[in-house]
Amino acid sequence: MTNERVDRVRVVLLRHGQVANHRGDVPLTELGVSQALAAGRWFADQGIEIACLLSGETHRTIDTARAFAAGLREEGGIVPDPVVSFALRNPDLYLGGHRINMAEGAPALAAQSPQINETDVGNSVFFHDFVRAGDRVGYWLEHGNPPGDTARDVGVRLDRFARSLADVPAWIGRTVVAITHSPVLRAVRYHHWGDYSKEPPFLHGYSLTVGADGDLGLTAFATSTGDIPATATPGPGVVRTGDSSTGTA
Repeated sequence: MTNERVDRVRVVLLRHGQVANHRGDVPLTELGVSQALAAGRWFADQGIEIACLLSGETHRTIDTARAFAAGLREEGGIVPDPVVSFALRNPDLYLGGHRINMAEGAPALAAQSPQINETDVGNSVFFHDFVRAGDRVGYWLEHGNPPGDTARDVGVRLDRFARSLADVPAWIGRTVVAITHSPVLRAVRYHHWGDYSKEPPFLHGYSLTVGADGDLGLTAFATSTGDIPATATPGPGVVRTGDSSTGTA
């Protein structure tokens, strides 16, 4: 008898590539595309067998998944075309009755809710402080009663998502790559480890493995993008428990 862990499936959760800002559903920058291409090439060089490539629904995650696949194929790797997965979306937050994304600044938040203007955003109990926080995601992570998902809600969502991947027989013993957002990655860490860090570098994240009995294991996952920087100007963030990763929101 052995106590060696047997993993049914592994999902590598990666942050999307660089964007110019977070004021809406913006595409990747040229650097962001280069980061994703380089990450795909690195996966191919490592011989990581990818059973499925998933992304969130935003332009930045879809762009990243497509460029990642292109880079992997350049090096002879095989990967299915990326598919959007609802589970990889940003936290569900509500403003004026509408689901909104964690956009940067009151104008971008107000633009997502037809009955709301910038003044209304400033009068919101949650968003008044959210738009002024040095680390907006960190403010949400530690907030006990946001207007929508808590960090734990998102962490539990990703746990259930990961376990569901083991329902596909062809994926057993293989890796699923999932392109998502920094709030999701930071929530997963917060949920599993009880702390949080600055934004992870682009195309970096966490590996979440599903054991034979459904138990979950989380480890940090660092992708090499070669000569292409995986970070832009470091965001304000909050460093906890010795973590020194940096990036932008």
